[in-house]
Amino acid sequence: MKPVAIIIGAGDATGGAIARRFARGGYRSICVRRTQESGEPLAADIRANGHDAEAVGCDARSEEAMTALFDRAEAEFGPVEVVVFNIGANVHFKITETTARVYRKVWEMAAFAGFLAGREAARVMEPRGAGTILFTGATASVRGGAGFSAFAGAKFALRALAQSMARELGPKGIHVAHCIIDGAIDTAFIRDNFPERYALKNQDGILDPDAIAESYWMLHQQPRSAWTQELDLRPWIETF
Repeated sequence: MKPVAIIIGAGDATGGAIARRFARGGYRSICVRRTQESGEPLAADIRANGHDAEAVGCDARSEEAMTALFDRAEAEFGPVEVVVFNIGANVHFKITETTARVYRKVWEMAAFAGFLAGREAARVMEPRGAGTILFTGATASVRGGAGFSAFAGAKFALRALAQSMARELGPKGIHVAHCIIDGAIDTAFIRDNFPERYALKNQDGILDPDAIAESYWMLHQQPRSAWTQELDLRPWIETF
């Protein structure tokens, strides 16, 4: 069986581009979204282009579901060599309007689910002494902004998880990296809600999902004598 790349949060932009890139690189991409039906168009498109992909539905916040996902992947699809955690959960609320339910849900999606993905990835990779685990971060991973208390809290936690896992698993042959995506991405959301920002696409002024995917592929291909633990990506005109 082909080696497997599990993309958790294989959406229409970044996650989809990552799934396509690893499929082109010879992996069977497992496109994970909340439901199998929502991931099937991406998997079907990858297969239509002559590569391997499967759509799997999974609630990434559920410990039982995540354990079952990795057990199934190992049993049915092939050895899991790459795991990409790409769930966003970006919300904007004033602190006085941030409910406990909102804060808890964002933390579950962007931090707790990342822990489950990382733990299950380590569980199947550690016996083989090899593998790559990549976490998608954001500007909020390193800088809390007004109105982003829930999102920044979750992304800070995910970054800390990635650092801890890298220090623990690196000596065991598993490459763990955290990718800070700092800037607007070429998505339908940006196009529809921020047309002035989206117009910068013609100047390479917003992040291209395919370019992001190439960086993830590069991280996976790095020789272990020179591993990157954290990578930041932003358009050339982005201030930081």
